[in-house]
Amino acid sequence: MRGKRKSERDEADLFRRSVGDVTPVRQDRIHPQTDKPAPIAAQRLADEAAVIKEMAEGFFDTEAAETGEELLYKTTGVQDKVFKKLRRGQFAVTAELDLHGYTVQHARDCLSDFLKQCATRNHRCVRVIHGKGLRSRQGRPTIKSRIGKWLQQRQEVLAYCSARQVDGGTGAIYVLLKNYQR
Repeated sequence: MRGKRKSERDEADLFRRSVGDVTPVRQDRIHPQTDKPAPIAAQRLADEAAVIKEMAEGFFDTEAAETGEELLYKTTGVQDKVFKKLRRGQFAVTAELDLHGYTVQHARDCLSDFLKQCATRNHRCVRVIHGKGLRSRQGRPTIKSRIGKWLQQRQEVLAYCSARQVDGGTGAIYVLLKNYQR
């Protein structure tokens, strides 16, 4: 026992000699000094937030559809045979939505409500008439250029394509919805 105490004292003395004169810290909290970040203009933040919101909602036109352009989309897992059948108009259209004359926001809201109702009623194929945009104020399609992105964001949509000429051509689309009654 006595040997341990002597070695502990030796170690303590050795430690004090190696550390030297040290003043103990009176508090145990350290307050970091940080430089304040440069102020960012409030309007710039608001503009950036608006752009991000528009991109998330699909209003941002990265690829505006031309008036005569055909719209095509299918999710992974949709067989080519099924997509061909959709493009030929061989599915029975069980519901239809006409968006002619709607504002962009109103069209988006109506499309969202329509798709929810169709999924609830287990419609398999529906037609959405968006128009070609020939008489729009901008002189280009406003709803058509956005509807593809809107539909791709919806989980109930498996595929869509422009309708046959007799069903509206490039002014309408067939939308194939998931079958929830399996």
